[in-house]
Amino acid sequence: EGSSRRRSWGLFVTAGVGGTLVALYAVATPFVTPALRKICLPFVPATSTQIQNVLKMLENRSGSLVDIGSGDGRIVIAAAKRGFKAVGYELNPWLVWYSRYRAWRDGVHQNAKFYISDLWKVSLSHYTNVVVFGVPQMMPQLEKKLEEELECDARIIACRFPFPCWIPDHTTGEGIDTVWAYDLKHS
Repeated sequence: EGSSRRRSWGLFVTAGVGGTLVALYAVATPFVTPALRKICLPFVPATSTQIQNVLKMLENRSGSLVDIGSGDGRIVIAAAKRGFKAVGYELNPWLVWYSRYRAWRDGVHQNAKFYISDLWKVSLSHYTNVVVFGVPQMMPQLEKKLEEELECDARIIACRFPFPCWIPDHTTGEGIDTVWAYDLKHS
């Protein structure tokens, strides 16, 4: 009876440890894999100052908004609260599900949509306002993609890092909270 009890206890502990490891793997993988991509795009939440700076750049603007690499959805939700039809694209499914929940909780789920998608595989042609928290390595390629896909009345708002070849039409903020706005003009 004693060895049977120990065996049951051992199986219980093994199953508990195994289940915990599987759960940790399932939760951690979407946060770790961006570091393994060719261009590392880690999740770094927007500060409240960055959000205010983005909203400042959206004053007197209308139309649709897309946040490419939307993370936990802060920009999309803030824009939806200002009346924009806003969409966020994000690779991390946990962040997308969390963003959807926050949009529902904040009562803006009708105007704030989130999709699990790679920004390089999404057409941005029907958006008039684009927000991106990029990294320097991706900005030249993204510059080309945006120039090819967006209409000439589009505004692109870059946070943390500016585009390398474009000259911003508007800038606000300081340090990591700096935001650059580019009004697209095709020649």
